[in-house]
Amino acid sequence: MIRSLFVVMTAFVLWSCGVAKTPHVILKTELGNIEIAVYTDRAPLSSENFLYYVDNGLYDGEGFYRTVRPETDPLNMGMELIQGGLLSMETVTSPIDHETTQMTGLSHLDGAVSIARDEPGTGSAAYFFISIGDNSFLDYGGERNPDGQGYAVFGQVVKGMDVVRAIQAQQTGKSSKEAATQGQMLSQPLKIIKAKRR
Repeated sequence: MIRSLFVVMTAFVLWSCGVAKTPHVILKTELGNIEIAVYTDRAPLSSENFLYYVDNGLYDGEGFYRTVRPETDPLNMGMELIQGGLLSMETVTSPIDHETTQMTGLSHLDGAVSIARDEPGTGSAAYFFISIGDNSFLDYGGERNPDGQGYAVFGQVVKGMDVVRAIQAQQTGKSSKEAATQGQMLSQPLKIIKAKRR
């Protein structure tokens, strides 16, 4: 009885101190707010990197610059997402180790927030993306990447998917340096006014 009470009290203290809480981040955009639950327990490296950009105000005044719709997916997989972060697309921190969805147990389903990358281990929260619909072909072992490693999910939109879809619907037309992203760059980036923890 005393031991059970001790366990319950310890769990309560840890919860009340925030140890057991999942951090939430609010992205205030020109079209409304997007709230993201950040899975620090399941994807610690990716989450820590994202929260560094949030806590240091590095997303403030930056924005979303890329949107993918089925008709602009060059591989015809029906991919849908929006990508944002630093408009310069330059990293402020060192690249982070790649946390695959096989490692985290997460998946690129509707609202999943993930780290963009080139080769595995080159990713950074300087550029992240939000999945719209089922993009599980972006998971470990999925068909999207020849290397089979997929992308690193670290969070989930819990409020504001209407805002995500409104961003996806914005006009595209800006030229891209990469053939794979032609037709996907927003004519005008959609500004992130402020990013902060809830």
